Amino acid sequence: MKRVALIHTGFALVDVLTELFKDIIPDAELVHIVDDSLLRQVLKEDKLTKPVVNRMLHYFQAAELYNVDCIFNVCSSVGEAADKARKQIKTPIVKIDEQMAEEAVKRAVNIGVAATLKTTLDPTCRLIENKAAEAGKEIKIKKTLCPGAFEELMNGNPEKHDAIILKGIKDLADKVDIVVLAQGSMARLVKTLDNHLAGKVLSSPMSGVLEVKSILDAKDSK
Repeated sequence: MKRVALIHTGFALVDVLTELFKDIIPDAELVHIVDDSLLRQVLKEDKLTKPVVNRMLHYFQAAELYNVDCIFNVCSSVGEAADKARKQIKTPIVKIDEQMAEEAVKRAVNIGVAATLKTTLDPTCRLIENKAAEAGKEIKIKKTLCPGAFEELMNGNPEKHDAIILKGIKDLADKVDIVVLAQGSMARLVKTLDNHLAGKVLSSPMSGVLEVKSILDAKDSK
């Protein structure tokens, strides 16, 4: 049995990802490491700070000491901490949004990025820009923030959360080739979109878990 550690900065995706892993990698043993104070600190400082990065590094190290086969970084707001961890950790680290960013660069030149938190919006745009640079492709990014949506989700009002994001997506979709949802928590909305709009929207959880599966399968084949 393969063992995967998931590092969360909140509880929003614990159940969602547990079910997703059960569907895609049913034989994986999951270890959830959750510290919801991390995201609160990022939001308070309005950026990823050195103390948060250092704390994240400790969690990556703890996961490696538990002898997991892969580490899954769940929060896009702290994705750049995962980049630093990759330089210190031998265990493969998958960022939830990395495959989504690569897919966006492959499929489009004019890319929209929607987020419910500013602390996720800018890192996601940088990730996409980095993937475009790696691919030698010039892109244009248009950002949109969906204010109030994250707070509605945290307050137990998912329908209001979805309605705010849907408006933002519709406005953005008319101006770009593809829309990237910067947070995994936004993906719940995708199943409610019509076929035309759904075809223009990329979300992260599924592609991230599939990347974990790819890494685990490659280990099995050795």
